[in-house]
Amino acid sequence: MFLMRGNSLVPIALFGYIPFCFILFALLPPRKAVIYNFLVAWLFLPMSDLPLHGFTDYNKMSAACIGVILGTFIFDLDRILAFRPTIWDIPMFVWCTCPFISSYFNNRGPYDGLSGIAYQITDWGLPYFIGRLYFNDLKGLRELAQGIIVGGLLYVPLVWYEVRMSPQLHRIVYGYSQYEFAQSKRYGGFRPMVFMQHGLAVSMWMSTAAMTAFWLWWSKAIDRVMGIKMGWVALILIITAAGCHSVGAIALMVIALGVLWLTRVTRWSIWIILLTLGPPTWIYLRTTDTWTGKDLIAFLEEYDPRSAQSLHVRLSSERVLADRALESPIYGWTGWKLYDKNEEQGEHGVPDQMWIIAFGKYGLIGLISMTVALLMPVLLLAWRIPVRYWSHPGAAPAAALGVLLTQHMSDLCFNAMVNPIFILCAGGLTGMAFSLRHSAQPAPTHPNYMTAAPARAIPMGHGPLSA
Repeated sequence: MFLMRGNSLVPIALFGYIPFCFILFALLPPRKAVIYNFLVAWLFLPMSDLPLHGFTDYNKMSAACIGVILGTFIFDLDRILAFRPTIWDIPMFVWCTCPFISSYFNNRGPYDGLSGIAYQITDWGLPYFIGRLYFNDLKGLRELAQGIIVGGLLYVPLVWYEVRMSPQLHRIVYGYSQYEFAQSKRYGGFRPMVFMQHGLAVSMWMSTAAMTAFWLWWSKAIDRVMGIKMGWVALILIITAAGCHSVGAIALMVIALGVLWLTRVTRWSIWIILLTLGPPTWIYLRTTDTWTGKDLIAFLEEYDPRSAQSLHVRLSSERVLADRALESPIYGWTGWKLYDKNEEQGEHGVPDQMWIIAFGKYGLIGLISMTVALLMPVLLLAWRIPVRYWSHPGAAPAAALGVLLTQHMSDLCFNAMVNPIFILCAGGLTGMAFSLRHSAQPAPTHPNYMTAAPARAIPMGHGPLSA
């Protein structure tokens, strides 16, 4: 965790952000205020945790979530009063409350359990709830997809600055670097970090924005963003994503676009099913040690020795942590220090992957609930809107955000960098799937600053996944 450090701008930016949220709610329609609040917070606030005794630490995610929730209570209370939980919210509810279960069975006491719940709600529960409130229809998901593209464009000049000059912006603005500088060196250049926790987080942000932009351009869902032709937007974002020097993020982007292309050409839902099965399959193979990864490491050593070394370290550490987690597979070990060492063999593991953190701390209850909470919305989307309509201009934004979730979950199999904007997508898609149970929605109308193909009704599915 990042403790308070840096210059005086750090607490000013973090604590001053909540009044800034109120200003956005006062000036903008509530849905747009939510989007811009999350974008500004996640993209530009400092990577710092301010410890608040008796509460979860206060950071950029806390600032965004608290500001939006308070803004909704003040300016849009009817939306909260109209909220109704559904059966599809159970996985996220279990994921947010499982720290208490793990703490109870590890005899850690109620304070430890409640503290864990506070972290889960801040990082996961509140973004998901806000997504359920504001992005539970096609128009809302369209605005959210456009917001992600805008966020990608805002980062383009900052990314290229740091590619050329090295990661310096966080230090220049806030007085310190948020991560080890040595990890920013890649392929004779630099991997940008801008204002995120690591260069890998920036790479995932840019690659998902590029994927979203390309699909919306290809499906003719949006003609322009920020006055720029969508084709140029997609090209700029793809080139910038490649410039972030992350093989994994680029690979996930290519796979996502390949699956979307296959759904458009074949109109088969099997591609989406296979895509969502990817992360659980990886987790199963690594947990059971059915696949050691040695062949993949050997392959990478021929073309990219540094990536091969990084993967070897990750898989070796993952094995130690998985073995430790399997000693308490149902409830986990809770806390950060109880599962990162194999006492008998004296081996240590570094918990870099989100899936192994969930498994080690909260057992199968946590691992399954987290995985289902992120991947279930994709299958719900394919249930309500058959994939043959995913290239329709009205459905394309929802389709892009669904595939984006699979990218995020796949990334969490290798890293532990949760993006709250992606959790918004999970909440929105879950809410949309519930709201479309028995009705067709017209393709959304388009704001004045962009144009697209004429709107047509989108038939909605009423049964199991169909092509």
